[in-house]
Amino acid sequence: MLIANERRDRLALVAPLVVALGHEVIAREIAVEDVGAVTARERPDVALVGLGDSSAHALALIDTIVREAACPVIALLHAPDPAFIREASKRGVFAHISDDDVEDWQSSIDIVLRRFTEYHDLQGAFGRRATIERAKGILMERHAVDHEAAFAMLREHSRSANRKLIDVATAVVDGHRLLPRDPGATRHRPAG
Repeated sequence: MLIANERRDRLALVAPLVVALGHEVIAREIAVEDVGAVTARERPDVALVGLGDSSAHALALIDTIVREAACPVIALLHAPDPAFIREASKRGVFAHISDDDVEDWQSSIDIVLRRFTEYHDLQGAFGRRATIERAKGILMERHAVDHEAAFAMLREHSRSANRKLIDVATAVVDGHRLLPRDPGATRHRPAG
């Protein structure tokens, strides 16, 4: 777990609580300019970002961690701050917890990890769908067929090659630039 706050004293208080919950603190960060590289390098499961003296600093930490898309971010508050939570939610925070209710931290962490996994699964599904749609478009262009026939081509090749549909679609998308636009296209002649 990564913990980040502009106040070292708050980092020192939060770290033992996180360890007591059974988590390893892999990084403690204060500087916005360092947190992105640390997040990318350490790949924490969760980041706890505390609201210190400056909400702008905490929001910048959240922005940087979310931009790395390496882990979900939980905002840690000392006192209720609805305006901060609104801004943090716009930046991609998954939850907020209060430092006076440590007993609920683990439940919040568990929920956030589940939701983050679901989020990534959904992103993956959208990405796979987009790849399949691109492959269908390429096949439609190259073979002058409609989208149903293009999908049937992908599915049939997937079955006959015993490969996943997404793998076949990815191969079509990745390799289509090497293929001529039409069968009668002029072949590449070596310079000489």
